[in-house]
Amino acid sequence: MTVSLEHLRRCHFAVDLGAARTRVYVKGAGLVVDQPSVAAVNTRTGGLIAVGELAEKMTGRTPDYIRVVRPISGGTVVDIEMAQRMLRHLLGDKMRRALRRKPRLRAAACAPHDMDPLAQRATIETLVGLGARRVELVDTLIAAAVGCGLPVERPEATMVMVCGAAATQVAVLSLGSIVAAERIPVGGEAVDHAIVQHLRHEHELILPSQAVRPLQLALSGNGLTPHGPASTEIHGRDVVTGLARSVRVDTAAVRDAIQTPLTAVLDGIGKVLRDCPPDLVADLADRGIMMVGGSALLPGFDQMLRQATRMPVHIAERPDVCAAQGLGAMLEGRIEPLVLNPLAA
Repeated sequence: MTVSLEHLRRCHFAVDLGAARTRVYVKGAGLVVDQPSVAAVNTRTGGLIAVGELAEKMTGRTPDYIRVVRPISGGTVVDIEMAQRMLRHLLGDKMRRALRRKPRLRAAACAPHDMDPLAQRATIETLVGLGARRVELVDTLIAAAVGCGLPVERPEATMVMVCGAAATQVAVLSLGSIVAAERIPVGGEAVDHAIVQHLRHEHELILPSQAVRPLQLALSGNGLTPHGPASTEIHGRDVVTGLARSVRVDTAAVRDAIQTPLTAVLDGIGKVLRDCPPDLVADLADRGIMMVGGSALLPGFDQMLRQATRMPVHIAERPDVCAAQGLGAMLEGRIEPLVLNPLAA
């Protein structure tokens, strides 16, 4: 069944299940959850030890009987039971009791573009386990475009790029629907992996997972362009001896390592533009690309896109929460009726 704005306005809460972070928007209360999609489990008892930020801090630092898991991968629920337990703890008893009082509780959820039916069913069952009687799935691209204020309902082209942890989605929208879209399996995690592999091969250093983000920040300035700091000091473990060691890393070499996975994103943008009618592409020459998602904040990513596409590139004011805010705007009825192109629930 096709989801309309009328159906979404009847929903009581909305969930954006991301590979990196989970966000929950409750109608009338706003964004109540914005936490990492991580849970720590005691393998001896099966009990949940921590979720969210606390569980993320435990990554790589736990004894044998504690396992840190990520029940969501690439916007798809891979462990329904653990995802339900994580959401229950993130919402808290007070909010769950308030939601359970709603007659015929309804929920909405973001779903990646071209999500297969099995993955759709996993998302629906996760929210049904929280008490939802009905679940509506909306394409993440449309939710993010609405959340960052793009005029998606007009007969003119708007291009949105959702930069996630596991994948990047690019689409051209017009009249509230997706004209052309592409999902590229390259995201923030691929960039992190490229940095880790570069340091392992070039410096024989194993980088702790918690140290990847600070290294990305060291690329600031113009980030992927050669105007950042010349070098930065990194602490890690020596591959040969296993001892702690510090090395001074040439940031220009790291920037080159990052460019490799991001090339696939440029190819995806080119494919979307080739699939679009010429009139819409002409609109984009002025409006350019709107970047949303947590990985949009990667230093210099926008500058690289400007140089490669020769189009204006903008980053949303709060790119990481645009999809959740877009779902919230639909729930609250803050947008005009338009022809949505969501997924079937």
